[in-house]
Amino acid sequence: MPVDYSKWDALELSDDSDIEVHPNVDKRSFIRAKQNQIHQQRIDRKHRIVTLKYERVINDGLLARIDGLLRALNRHKKELKDQNDASSIDELVFESLMDVTSDSQLGDDHPAAAPPGVHTNEEQPSYSKMMGALVDQVKLEVDRLKPVGAERLAAYIREVAGHNKKVQDLQKDLNIELSKLEKEEGAKITSESIHTGFDSSFVAKPSPLDSKSAASRYEPELLNPAGAKSSSSSTELTTKSGAANNDDDDDIAEASPTAKKFGKIAFGDYRASLQFISSHPEILAERETDGLLVEAFDAQTKAETPKDEDYARQCVHQALLLQYCRQLGKDGVGLFFQRVQTPGHQARKLFLDDVNTTYNRIRTRTAELKQQTSGSGSGDKEQIQLHAVNPNTSINITTPPPLDQCHTDDERASRAIFDTFAPELQQALQSGSLDAVNQVLGELSVEQAERVVEQLGDGGMLSLEEGVIDATTEEGKRQIEQIEKTHQMPSSRLEEIAETEDPGMD
Repeated sequence: MPVDYSKWDALELSDDSDIEVHPNVDKRSFIRAKQNQIHQQRIDRKHRIVTLKYERVINDGLLARIDGLLRALNRHKKELKDQNDASSIDELVFESLMDVTSDSQLGDDHPAAAPPGVHTNEEQPSYSKMMGALVDQVKLEVDRLKPVGAERLAAYIREVAGHNKKVQDLQKDLNIELSKLEKEEGAKITSESIHTGFDSSFVAKPSPLDSKSAASRYEPELLNPAGAKSSSSSTELTTKSGAANNDDDDDIAEASPTAKKFGKIAFGDYRASLQFISSHPEILAERETDGLLVEAFDAQTKAETPKDEDYARQCVHQALLLQYCRQLGKDGVGLFFQRVQTPGHQARKLFLDDVNTTYNRIRTRTAELKQQTSGSGSGDKEQIQLHAVNPNTSINITTPPPLDQCHTDDERASRAIFDTFAPELQQALQSGSLDAVNQVLGELSVEQAERVVEQLGDGGMLSLEEGVIDATTEEGKRQIEQIEKTHQMPSSRLEEIAETEDPGMD
């Protein structure tokens, strides 16, 4: 079977055996120059491949954001079909831009760092800055065309789509060039593409059993082994305790002293906030935003005066201010303060709406927690509940008829008492359910509940009904003996059905 040597056709060698040069030219210098030329071409090709791959990643991120902006503008196209105000349309475009730049699903706002060896003329801008520059170019073109009414939004969409087409064409040309260079790179076999299979070493780690046996063989004899064990145990305990403390610290987000100072800046004093951020750039960290929101929650929970609530709202304002600056990218601080300080700007309205919404959620949640706390506290207090002491006795609830249907003085008196009760108690009595009545009594204080029970007895609305006593059982015999001794039925007194219950006691 013949040997196939075609795979060596692509082998790139520096062979000088067939090189013919002019007698006046030094052959060694010529060969060395030719080798340097080959190596330089190879380096330039690899550098170009790495650069194009990096540019492709940047373009993919930019295209995703342009597509998002186009989708947002097309959604608003039907809403502003009859809109003629140019400023409102411009504000809508900026609002759509803000939504796209702050969309976390599109990835980090900062592009990936350039690979080693890839040098750009200037520092790679963030996606938000690139999108801002794109919208500014589009606005200049729209202002030049001066469209009227809904045509202005259509012009925005048309110009953004044009930029999208340019980036797509650029990406297409880039992929063609990249494929060509990668094909050239793979067409030649060089020394750099040759890898030997025995350049790595492997050392087997000893098993835990072997380690223990080795340690026991070389373990020194101690004069005080108990002391060594106690020292080791205390060290282990200290380490575990320290780890536990660190975990607890990570679970609780508290506002740092710097964040608390920032939170005390007056609501809407953007000049002071900007100066503070310039002096303390570390305040832009995400943990500072979380700390300020926790500070706002605590302040709202403890709020007793309107001034306390104002401080809570102030902390929310400062926390979201930092969040907006961070989400808008590298130049987010300047962009945010420029937009928010422009009178009547849509960005200011969006930001303040977000502040109010977040604060209202915190205020509602703290109010719910206070109510739950007070409710759980009231669950531990004493309650008046109606129960039949004797298992053979049942409590019946009778409500008096309406006043126009009362025929006796007792019924009218009972109805007069019934009409003084709260609607909740009246409904519970009319249902005839003892559990419903007990639920209403449980929400009252002990004094109020005792007065209600007394009124129920005076109005004849509670009655006891004795059950049949089975004299063949031990319990029945005991009840009969009790009746013969006292000459009255067990549990026949009304006061025996009103018990004071403490839910905290079993």
